[in-house]
Amino acid sequence: MRGISKLLARLFDVSMIVGGALVASQIRFDDVSQRSFYLAFVAFAAAFSLAVFPAFGVYESWRGRSKSALAGQVALSWLIVQVCAMALMFSLHRIDFVSRLWFAYWTGIAGAAMIAGRMVTHTVLGRVRHAGLNLSQVAVAGIGDHCDAIIRKIDTAPAAGFRATAAYNVQAATKTNTRVPVFEDHEAFANYVRTQNVAEVWLALPLTEERTILKLVDEFRNDLVNIRFMPDVRALSLFEGSVTSLLGVPTINLAASPLPPNALMQKEIFDRIFAAGALLAVSPIMIACAIAVKLSSPGPVFFTQRRKGADGQVFNIYKFRSMRQHVQKEGVLEQATRGDPRITRVGAFLRRTSLDELPQFFNVLRGDMSVVGPRPHALEHDDLYQKVVSGYIHRYRIKPGITGWAQVNGFRGETDRIEKMEGRVAHDLYYLGNWSFGLDMKIIAATVFKGLRHSNAY
Repeated sequence: MRGISKLLARLFDVSMIVGGALVASQIRFDDVSQRSFYLAFVAFAAAFSLAVFPAFGVYESWRGRSKSALAGQVALSWLIVQVCAMALMFSLHRIDFVSRLWFAYWTGIAGAAMIAGRMVTHTVLGRVRHAGLNLSQVAVAGIGDHCDAIIRKIDTAPAAGFRATAAYNVQAATKTNTRVPVFEDHEAFANYVRTQNVAEVWLALPLTEERTILKLVDEFRNDLVNIRFMPDVRALSLFEGSVTSLLGVPTINLAASPLPPNALMQKEIFDRIFAAGALLAVSPIMIACAIAVKLSSPGPVFFTQRRKGADGQVFNIYKFRSMRQHVQKEGVLEQATRGDPRITRVGAFLRRTSLDELPQFFNVLRGDMSVVGPRPHALEHDDLYQKVVSGYIHRYRIKPGITGWAQVNGFRGETDRIEKMEGRVAHDLYYLGNWSFGLDMKIIAATVFKGLRHSNAY
């Protein structure tokens, strides 16, 4: 059944790609004789989609996945397909024959159709599961709070298609507070799973319960029951024990980047494409800013400063210069303050509107930074705060960003109190632990619509 659904999903995507091209041709060309279908281009894109979409997890099971994450995966995968198809057409010297307006229409229409189809299907499945159909029954074996938390997660996401029906408290001395029947006897629990046709057994157990884990796995070894291990590593893990694969071995990350390699690759590809597009779009603004900076006071247009990137690698960050040239004391960094006499009138405007950050898109193209991520601080601040703010160093497990979750939530500007930096770090760690493509889009939108000007930016 799963194989058939994947085949149908592939057929749907190919039909939307071809259909989108036809609709774009109808919109773009008024005269029937002028309409061109660009058959080779469309065929290339359809073929690339069959290779790229599975690699980005587009056809994985929808159970437990949010709509925004699903839409983000499809959108990113489709953009990559179009880039690949365009590169191939360019290499064949056929790109000049393609209408740019038709290509834009086609990309938008086909992408919207593929996303809309999944949103409708997701909604219908959610309604069906809310009604009690197409559910996978789950029995949770665990201890105390962690067991209760897993069952609550199931209850709060009914559209995911799981329904908790029983719990097995493996330590009778601990208390469980849940709505489902609780078993404390191994044999009684195993008998319930078999007689009630339970499809999933989730082991919400700490690593110290190795014997219990082995006993339960052995119990259902010859049953058609999915057994999933959800270890309780809250006392050890920094980012809720995200799982990755190393050398083909499933690995729980206790203190490592919570973003798996495929997510980092998606983020890297998106960053380069977005930065290139942004630089093209804002180039007139950047030219105007450069002229204004040059005329405002003697000195270079750009200000560069050494910052730490991913894994602590040092790079030079670019900004439009906003201060008059002055002598910096060795080893001492003076942050800009409200009414700082060093800031020029042009510089004050650039800082208030965040236009001084635009040159950092060059850092993104170079691979030093990401569009979204924790903001990098001066090296002097790194040396200070990593000693006094818990978790500060973990901000550098991914590339720093032009904007971030902390910035759109008001943590910008001067950090004259330790509480301000603690707030920034808390938001940065939240971003690391809850990253998704949809969250990046939310942060970018918030930056554009409400984050360019802020009272703390001076």
